[in-house]
Amino acid sequence: MRILGRGRVAKWTREKINSLSTPELRQLRLNAERLLETEIAAMCAEVLDERPRGRVPTRRPKRKGSAGRLVARSKAFELRGVSLQSRFWSRSGVRGSDDMVVVAVWAEDVQRANGVSSCLLWAPNVAGSRPWSDKLGGKERLAHCRLAAARGAAEGMLVYGTRLEGSLPEEKALSVDGADPENVLELRVEKRGDEYWATWGNISL
Repeated sequence: MRILGRGRVAKWTREKINSLSTPELRQLRLNAERLLETEIAAMCAEVLDERPRGRVPTRRPKRKGSAGRLVARSKAFELRGVSLQSRFWSRSGVRGSDDMVVVAVWAEDVQRANGVSSCLLWAPNVAGSRPWSDKLGGKERLAHCRLAAARGAAEGMLVYGTRLEGSLPEEKALSVDGADPENVLELRVEKRGDEYWATWGNISL
C-alpha cells in the first residue's frame, strides 16, 4: 500500500485514516511529517491517541516542570475547556465558561530573566519575516492577544517538540511531542510596540 504520495493529500479524510491498521497509520504519520503535511500528521496523531497502545513508545528526557503527561495539542485545549475553531491551525482559543483566553506556548521559545519568564506570542509579518502572522492561525492569535491584553490575564500551556529550521513552530515543526495541559501558566499579555508578549512568574522547565 502506497502511503501519502504527493498530490493525493485530499484523499486522506479522517474516516479513511481511521480505517488504516495501526502500523499503516504510524507510517502515514511519519510520511506526513516528512512531507510537512501538518494537517494529515495531526489527524494521524489524534487517531493514534484514541487507540490502545497506538503510539510507538518513545523515550523522552524527563522535563522539569512538566509533571503531567503530554497529549495532542487539540486534546490539551479540550482538557482546559476550550473548543478550537480548527484543530489544524488554531494555536489559541477562548474558554466558553469564563471567556478566558488559553494560548499554546512553544517551550523552547520561553525566555527567562530575573525570575520572570516571557514569550513572544505574535508579531507582524515584516518583509516576509513571519508569514504565519498573516494566515488564519496567526490572525486568530492576534485577536486572542488583543482580548487577553484587554482582560489583563490569560492561561498558557507548554508545547514540546523539535523545531523545523526556517519556520515558526506555530506553523510547522519537525515533530511535536505534545502539550502539557496540567502545568497551567498564569499569563499577563501586553503589547510592546507592534508585538504581543506574555509574561509570568518564575517556572522551571
